[in-house]
Amino acid sequence: MTTTRTVLPGKDTAGGGDLYMSFELGDKHWQLSIGDSRHRVSRYTVGAGDTAAVADCIVKAGARLRTGAQAQVHSCYEAGRDGWWLHRWLSELGVDNIVVDAASIEVNRRARRAKTDRLDADKLLAMLIRHHAGEHVWSVLREPSSEDEDARRVHRELQRLTHERIAHTNRIGSLLVLHFVPGNKMQFLWPSPLCAQSAREPLW
Repeated sequence: MTTTRTVLPGKDTAGGGDLYMSFELGDKHWQLSIGDSRHRVSRYTVGAGDTAAVADCIVKAGARLRTGAQAQVHSCYEAGRDGWWLHRWLSELGVDNIVVDAASIEVNRRARRAKTDRLDADKLLAMLIRHHAGEHVWSVLREPSSEDEDARRVHRELQRLTHERIAHTNRIGSLLVLHFVPGNKMQFLWPSPLCAQSAREPLW
């Protein structure tokens, strides 16, 4: 598949190979790890959604690593609630981005390490380099159309609310048992639309 090459301003055509960049997407901040597989990794923290800062980080890393102007920039991030807008923006910028299935990322179950954004971003970067070297290290997701993504959003929101309802129901059930309240009273907490009379009956 042909991709547009990201231009690194102010660089001549001499220099190293391609740049590799991984994202760890947080609610307030994004962690970026950028490297060229040969030198020390550059790490940056930007505000969530700050695309201008992301572009600036690419330029800074390219300058530090003396990457050539014709170098391709490859990137990746885990699929999540951020959806596909970041992927589309990176593609427009000329970055060869992939979105990976988080469930397919290999985990060393014997290794005990801290769960931090920086460690995860570095791990993704190492796997991205291996991916482009030809190894099968994860599953790459296919970009949906905007229409399909909108349709999935409704389903995901309903699924999330259903999980929240189950969690609240279980919590209330535990409290009822703790205070010796019969469990059959739970049916009145979440009345079914199929049982109209439940909406008219008292809670206790």
